[in-house]
Amino acid sequence: MSEEKREPSGATETRRGRGGWIVAPLIIFAAMALMFGLALFGGDPTKLPSALIGKSVPSFDFPAMAGLTAGDAPVDGVMAKDLAGGQVSVVNFWASWCVPCVREHPYLMALAKRGVRVVGINYKDPAPGGLRFLRRLGNPYAKVGLDAAGRGAIEWGVYGMPETFVVDGKGRIVHKHVGPINGRQLQEKILPAIKRARQAK
Repeated sequence: MSEEKREPSGATETRRGRGGWIVAPLIIFAAMALMFGLALFGGDPTKLPSALIGKSVPSFDFPAMAGLTAGDAPVDGVMAKDLAGGQVSVVNFWASWCVPCVREHPYLMALAKRGVRVVGINYKDPAPGGLRFLRRLGNPYAKVGLDAAGRGAIEWGVYGMPETFVVDGKGRIVHKHVGPINGRQLQEKILPAIKRARQAK
């Protein structure tokens, strides 16, 4: 009878230890992916964290949308300094190809009618598309900037369209809303955030 070859117990333990080093990062990655997945698709997506709350808006300079006018005057683009002039602003990232943006739009119009300064950032959207969108649904925006390449949205930490930020008069982000605004969220989250920002000023 041939003798069975047995590995030394130390070699087996070494292999197990190496296997643990391979498996541990995979488990950590899976856990993080699950947390973000639950935040995005399960329950309230507005609970996604934002590292920008309480900080100044990123430096940016979005050009105006060609052909967009308010009366006879062209609507200006947006720069970071425009959000630090003492007035509370609601900054909305949107696109004409974004179906939830269409659902949200009446609530932005309602904000503008309340005298809230709403600023639009048109994301990766050819100018004719954005122009048609606003001509068809109305323009709630005091200023509209084009983020044609999407780099500005990355700086703002935007996950997808639409996303909305409340910015205080000093240009600091005080609230972030992920996804389309509806009537309940307008009353319970956006308007209270605007009120707090105005009181803090």
